[in-house]
Amino acid sequence: MRSADPKRRNAPPPPKPKGTGNPTATAKPRRSRQAHRDSSPDQHLPEVSDMNDGVHKKDTLAQRAGAAFRRVNRAYSPPEEHQLAGHFGALVAFGVYTAAWGVAVGVRRTALTDRHRPLDLLLTAAAVFRLGRLLSKGSVTSPLRAPFTRYEGATGPAEVEESPRGGLIRSTVGELATCPFCLSVWLTTTFTGTHQLWPRATRTVTEALAALAVADTMQLGYDCLLQRNSGSS
Repeated sequence: MRSADPKRRNAPPPPKPKGTGNPTATAKPRRSRQAHRDSSPDQHLPEVSDMNDGVHKKDTLAQRAGAAFRRVNRAYSPPEEHQLAGHFGALVAFGVYTAAWGVAVGVRRTALTDRHRPLDLLLTAAAVFRLGRLLSKGSVTSPLRAPFTRYEGATGPAEVEESPRGGLIRSTVGELATCPFCLSVWLTTTFTGTHQLWPRATRTVTEALAALAVADTMQLGYDCLLQRNSGSS
């Protein structure tokens, strides 16, 4: 038997024609790249123009609401005489303050009292009156009001007259700080909340303030008697 030709044994194998081989091997990377492009997160992001339109709409609504509020303020009174914006802010602040007391009472799960004793009502009323006058008109508490008010003059025993000053927020705080009727609303809310959470401590405070109110009334009555007696003699 003849041996194979050594040239044929050492010859390299013929090259494979182009386009032959497993077609699925080359198609898989293309499909995977296409799927990756389709599932890219950029496809799900909103357009920048849509976001700008939303912001523009919000700005437009805010501008319309502000313009409407200014028209109401001008129709109600001149802005330099009465600022509705400041009072509206005070209303919002008072609502938040009252809601905070409600949340505090709810967290403590304190059972609300069915009714207050008549003595508690009298003590609370006297305490609100005396503390409101002390905070809003007392000369000794004027350093607390000085950043928001301007001194006008003395009006009574140990009391002064002040006027609000500054911008919108400062003048609103100054108007609240110099108004005993306005402070009485905040003080009544405070005493109501503290009476639900700490009744004994609150009763002690209201009794002390009520005693101070009675003492001031007696002092004023005594001064009136002295002036009457000195005038008649």
